[in-house]
Amino acid sequence: PAVALTDHGNIFGAVSFFKQAKERGIKPILGCEVYVAPKSRFIKKLEGKGPNHFHLVLLVKDENGYENLCHLITKSYLEGFYYRPRIDKELLAQHSEGLVALSGCLKGEVAHALGLGLEEQAEEAALEYASILPKGDFYIEIQDHGMEEQKKINPLLLNLSRKLDIPLVATNDVHYLSKDDAESQDILLCVQTNRKVTEQDRIRFGSDQFYFKSSEEMIDLFGAIPEAIQNTAKIAAKCNFEFPLSGYFLPQFKAPEGTSLGEYFDRVVKE
Repeated sequence: PAVALTDHGNIFGAVSFFKQAKERGIKPILGCEVYVAPKSRFIKKLEGKGPNHFHLVLLVKDENGYENLCHLITKSYLEGFYYRPRIDKELLAQHSEGLVALSGCLKGEVAHALGLGLEEQAEEAALEYASILPKGDFYIEIQDHGMEEQKKINPLLLNLSRKLDIPLVATNDVHYLSKDDAESQDILLCVQTNRKVTEQDRIRFGSDQFYFKSSEEMIDLFGAIPEAIQNTAKIAAKCNFEFPLSGYFLPQFKAPEGTSLGEYFDRVVKE
């Protein structure tokens, strides 16, 4: 068995996740659901009413991929932050080696365009991502949480996958462990957004299906698209990064000529 952790915009839970997965005999796959700026990450004010970011899932295949993901996340905060830490496609192209990308949920660029009826724009976005990532490492992502919008878009994602010969993968957007946790998660969302449960115009999830589903449940949902299920195992087989959990990894500092490391450290601290 394998499981991926893809928190939004960070990998803060990586070490704990790896340790606990290893202890239980589960293959850990490190990833991140990054935010992608619609144009340049340096543009902070957008024209029109479009979104200021799209979602994209990145999974680490190897050490090179881990280093690239770290570069992307760091620059998303230092260079692209606008409400959310954002990368852009230019930055992704510079740091795509060793990564697998999934097109994301309904807030992914491909699904978003399809939801607006912009099929040509969706095709262009999918092909661009496929050209940025190493060959065969970009997947169109399909999800089913019982939401009407997904029922509308999923057939379009399937058609797009087959038309462009881009592999399809089925996932579940997990925000809590079991179905019974849906109400608690909704209350926490109200706390986060400072809203009341009774308010109708607040942010809320569209169903109680955002839990960790079993293999059997996923097969029930996507049994008619066997390749979407099979590709989950293919992706897991690609991802073989081992997080270094022992030893110390301290940064190396070169002191100026004629200055000891201790003297240099003292000077930098005071500065």
